Amino acid sequence: MDKTLHIISSGKQRPETLITIIEKIHEYVDYIHLRERQWTARDHLAVIETLQMKNVPLEKLIINDRVDIAHVTNVHGVQLAHHSLDVATVRQEFPHLKIGCSVQSVDQAKKVEHMGAHWLIHGHIFKTASKKDLPPRGLSSLEKIVKNVHVPVIAIGGMIPEKIPKVIQAGASGIAVLSGILLADDPLEVAKQYRQALND
Repeated sequence: MDKTLHIISSGKQRPETLITIIEKIHEYVDYIHLRERQWTARDHLAVIETLQMKNVPLEKLIINDRVDIAHVTNVHGVQLAHHSLDVATVRQEFPHLKIGCSVQSVDQAKKVEHMGAHWLIHGHIFKTASKKDLPPRGLSSLEKIVKNVHVPVIAIGGMIPEKIPKVIQAGASGIAVLSGILLADDPLEVAKQYRQALND
């Protein structure tokens, strides 16, 4: 099974900048998460419509938290956080949406899988600037999650191409990257490096 590359928007870029980068790199990534807590519903809709015009497939787009936006735009799915609607409710009311869920423990992972989550994101695995005050969970935590569920587990946190082999060896079905690609000086070149590392 091919390993998937997820990119997650940082909330630090103007919509126009984000659109330009996504247009360049989308061929090398599998899923693009729009995690923009400051955007209105109309902001989301405008960006999604523009991405469509630029031939970015809706099947690659995942909306963070906002089930309503994911539903009306017919994107691939929604990524739920601890403050979101619960998985079972989303699965029942929006059966066409794929559902991802962020998890921190084996118990939580098993619970949301039972409720109907299609994939899990777990981390942070390695040290990352975005969570300086929290110790990384490490590869052992990732391995425990993977061994206790049957849905894909995506590793996040401190992901650089050089560390991908260890993450895949630990059982991850893919990785999620935030600033590593979207905030890079050359996002296209870096996206190609991540893609190559996942393919090797």
